[in-house]
Amino acid sequence: MAETETDAETADAETEALAEPAPQPVRIPMAWPEVRTRLAGARNYWICTASPDTGPHAMPVWGVWVGGRLWFSTGARTRKARNLAVDCRVSVHLESAAELVSLQGTAEPVPSADRPPEVDAAYAAKYAMPRTGDPGTIVIGDSPVFAVTPHLGFSWFEGAFPESMTRWRFPEAAHVTHELGEPTGEVASYPA
Repeated sequence: MAETETDAETADAETEALAEPAPQPVRIPMAWPEVRTRLAGARNYWICTASPDTGPHAMPVWGVWVGGRLWFSTGARTRKARNLAVDCRVSVHLESAAELVSLQGTAEPVPSADRPPEVDAAYAAKYAMPRTGDPGTIVIGDSPVFAVTPHLGFSWFEGAFPESMTRWRFPEAAHVTHELGEPTGEVASYPA
């Protein structure tokens, strides 16, 4: 049977379609104000530290996002405090992997004289002590208060993964008494 002109045109169109690159997914980068709102509104923060002797360690803490940093306290003799005394590098994750926010940075203990008053006020407004209902206090006994200065972060929506993957690069760290500037967002790719 002879090939018709319509059959030849269809075959040519199919060959051209196969040669064209697949359309790229639409990127949906996250906006920093949304990520900042998640950081400020989180109830618990997973603090991940490491030591050469015991390896990785992850534990949740209460904290507040003030001045572009995460502020939290922990007992002076806890594993995370001991780990941070040896290696100040830390990663911080919010509870949700479906709406991920993950930061990498350094944590340093901040004496009360250097701690901005907004930190204590934000903590008292955010948390109530479980048994008494009294406003929470970031300082309990001799617990050191740490400020996490982020250097790098990631965020995405699971429902729009990988199109929403965003990498955040934070400005050079200033002293903890100064507010940290906003990070620069860039499209991240998977695998990163």
